[in-house]
Amino acid sequence: MADRITVFEVGVRDGLQNEPSHPSTATKIGFIQDLVASGVREFELGAFVRPDRVPQMADTEALYRAIAAKRLKLGKAHAWSLVPNLRGLERAIAVGATRIAVFTAASEGFARNNIGMTVAQSLKEYGKVVDQARAAGLRVRGYVSTAFGCPFDGKVAPSRALRVIERLAELGVEQVSIGDTIGVATPAGVDAVIRPALRLLGAKRVAGHFHDTRGTALANSLRAIEHGVRTLDASAGGLGGCPFAPGATGNLATEDLVYMLDGMGMKSGIDLDRLSQASLRMARKLKRPLASRYLQAYASSKPGKPGKA
Repeated sequence: MADRITVFEVGVRDGLQNEPSHPSTATKIGFIQDLVASGVREFELGAFVRPDRVPQMADTEALYRAIAAKRLKLGKAHAWSLVPNLRGLERAIAVGATRIAVFTAASEGFARNNIGMTVAQSLKEYGKVVDQARAAGLRVRGYVSTAFGCPFDGKVAPSRALRVIERLAELGVEQVSIGDTIGVATPAGVDAVIRPALRLLGAKRVAGHFHDTRGTALANSLRAIEHGVRTLDASAGGLGGCPFAPGATGNLATEDLVYMLDGMGMKSGIDLDRLSQASLRMARKLKRPLASRYLQAYASSKPGKPGKA
């Protein structure tokens, strides 16, 4: 399976949006620079959402201004940010964003609690967002949350998830990231949702987004790769959780994923040592250990050294 996998880094947005300490803009700039230096080429930078709803994302405009002022240098990396509505799109365009993402859910309960709309209403709204974004020359990604299970509605039928995935793709997004928001999926669930999604959309338009709440994120990612998925979302250090999904803990750790890919001879372009250093520096900023299994082993093997470069 000598192939290339795109690791789509979500630690800066999805990872930090649930942190009670509200990392500063300067801390985020340093984190992004470290991730880019490790080889990350696609990453979530922020979200143009209401700051009273997600205060950790209130500095998204400031981060884009830092890019424009060259205080945040991305090199060959590309920043993406979530846009919930047309007002969010206006904010994104105003600060020079070139890549955005829209997000809906496979379950009504999560859609109502997360974005304040029904699934159908969200798709109608995002149709306008995608049309205007593409007309303005922006690239657009899409997310379908709770594709395997919902904290409010329980298990989500694969047929239900697939209808929403297909409908979102029809709006014109270039890729749909299929999310296990509360970490309930198993490889059998990946078979039931990811495999038919690949048949519907093709490998370039499908990504996997797995949370590790029950320890299955890496197994699910491997099954997705076996089916042909070549883009996987992951979060440095395993940072993450959703403030609107009770019980949802961290994402698949980028270090754990890259270690597995390296061992399988699959290329991600990410330097595992430099990535681990980046995550350990963030752990020190957050004043707590991070969940990544690889990162914990790395830190214990190099006492006194990690995170200080």
